[in-house]
Amino acid sequence: MIGWGENDRGVSFTFGEDIVAQFLRKMDLDLVCRAHQVVEDGYEFFARRQLVTIFSAPNYCGEFDNAGGMMAVDETLMCSFQILKPAEKAKRQALSGGTPATGARGGPATPPATRKAPSPGRGS
Repeated sequence: MIGWGENDRGVSFTFGEDIVAQFLRKMDLDLVCRAHQVVEDGYEFFARRQLVTIFSAPNYCGEFDNAGGMMAVDETLMCSFQILKPAEKAKRQALSGGTPATGARGGPATPPATRKAPSPGRGS
């Protein structure tokens, strides 16, 4: 893609490598770091490594199998990344108390309601 475009949902814009390069040149920067977009491996480069997207939430909303990522920048401006691996589906369900059955959104299903026994001394 070259230039600007509308995203698929029509609520924001997309941009090409040329826009990243123009921005960096105008602002005298080397790298754009951005977040708030799910990326599979926790971080992802774009535009010849001039832009990096970082997403720190592994298994986002329990609906994705993405890793999370954290970026550290040292005193020489060297960037390094730590990856938070996604939990396996079976392990996530066990930790959340879920069952292998899933609800409408793909998460653990709500367990069926149980009937309470009548309290002693009340009713018949």
